[in-house]
Amino acid sequence: MRARLIAVGERMPAWVADGFAEYRKRLSHELPLELVEIKAGVRGKGRDPARAIADEGAAVRAALQKDAHVVALDGGGAGWSSEQLAAELRRWRMEGRDLAFLIGGPDGHASEILASAQQRWSLGPLTLPHMLVRLVVAEQLYRAATMLAGHPYHRA
Repeated sequence: MRARLIAVGERMPAWVADGFAEYRKRLSHELPLELVEIKAGVRGKGRDPARAIADEGAAVRAALQKDAHVVALDGGGAGWSSEQLAAELRRWRMEGRDLAFLIGGPDGHASEILASAQQRWSLGPLTLPHMLVRLVVAEQLYRAATMLAGHPYHRA
C-alpha cells in the first residue's frame, strides 16, 4: 500500500519541506508517501473564486490514482486522535488499496471533491496554514504506522 498526499499550493518553506522529507523518509518502509503539488487556481481582483476552486478540483481529480481510498482534509470532517488514526490505518491496510490524502486550496475543496471522498478528516478546530498541514499529516501518518508496528515513538 502506498499513500499520495495531493496538495493545492506549491513551494513549501524550507523548514516545512525539510520536515516533510524527514517523515516521508521515515515512512518509506511502512507507508511510502508521495507528494503531488497542484497549482492553486488564479485569485484576485476581478477573478471568480468559484472558478479557482473548480480548477483546483479538476486538477486534484486528475491526480487521483484509480481505486485509491480518498481522504479529504476538511474542517467539517471527523477529528481523530492518534490512536483512532492508527485504527483507520490498520483498516485501510486490510482494504489493500492505495491511499490519497487531499489538501485543498485557500478556499477549501471543490464540492465534488468532498462528495467523492470516502472519508473527511479534520485536524481540529484550528485554522492551519495549508503548507503546515502537509507536515502534520506526514507526522501523524508516521505516528500511526509506528503505533501499529509497536515502535516506541508514540508515548501518550
